[in-house]
Amino acid sequence: PPATTDSDEEDDSDSSTKPIRSEKKKNPASLFQTGGDPPKEKKNKKKTPPKAAESEDETPEKNSNKKGKGKRSKKTKEERPPSPVIEVDNLEEFVLQPAPQGVTIKCRVTRDKRGMDRGLYPTYYLHLDNDKKVFLLAGRKRKKSKTSNYLISIDPTDLSRGGENFIGKLRSNLMGTKFTVFDNGMNPDRANADWSNVRQELSAVVYETNVLGFKGPRKMTVIIPGMNSDNERVPIRPRNDNDGLLMRWQNRNMDNVIELHNKAPVWNDETQSYVLNFHGRVTHASVKNFQIVHGSDPDYIVMQFGRVADDAFTMDYNYPLCAVQAFAIALSSFDGKLACE
Repeated sequence: PPATTDSDEEDDSDSSTKPIRSEKKKNPASLFQTGGDPPKEKKNKKKTPPKAAESEDETPEKNSNKKGKGKRSKKTKEERPPSPVIEVDNLEEFVLQPAPQGVTIKCRVTRDKRGMDRGLYPTYYLHLDNDKKVFLLAGRKRKKSKTSNYLISIDPTDLSRGGENFIGKLRSNLMGTKFTVFDNGMNPDRANADWSNVRQELSAVVYETNVLGFKGPRKMTVIIPGMNSDNERVPIRPRNDNDGLLMRWQNRNMDNVIELHNKAPVWNDETQSYVLNFHGRVTHASVKNFQIVHGSDPDYIVMQFGRVADDAFTMDYNYPLCAVQAFAIALSSFDGKLACE
């Protein structure tokens, strides 16, 4: 079904919005900057109310309009010279580094179900989606965990917690609706006395069940650390679970924290399905397809993920995300309690 391919809607939006759009496009980085000085943090906090209003407003007209605009801005993007070749010199550095501003890092996720228990515990691989198909990350669910727990490694053959290739992990709550992404630092209970090796939280994901159970498109909230003025992630090293990204978000303590959410798909009567415009990067309809945006600029796609074959998906991410954050967010969408094929 054409549910997730390019939409051919006409762009009937007012051309007077063009300069505003392009100005916004010029520096989306400012959306994610929280580092240090109070006025910026205040501005960030204020951004939440319009966001809520936006998600409630579901007039199809507005949505199709928005989509038209999104399409146009993408088109102008595509006419620019091709993006620079992405070099991966040091894999460990690359996968934790935010995508360069203005460059979309296009990747492919493959799911390997072969082997005895791979059906239950498949391995997921992330490669750059270019000619060289450079390997970036592998992820696999741990078997003996009470909650869903995925290990993320920079070696496709070594998915052990103790190995030196362990780069991060994704952990869910008991319900399987909230996830936290950690780097490879230590659990605060086992860390050095000076906390120098305590793990950082890189992201959190919250899934809301919608009215249709899990059958329709799912509502996702993604919480990430803000960026400082040097465009580096502000380190968030909670000393206990009450200080993590999820608790900060729940308590609306949003200093140095950014809230993103998935772009609401639009119902299309013709295809009888929900539609998002993936600009040709996604070919199969699936409830797992999603795009992550900031409420203040829904045309700037921070990350998109979608199915292209039974066990293959494209995953594209932009500044300020890094590969580990994006891959872990994608892994959370595969999780059993949520996934409905």
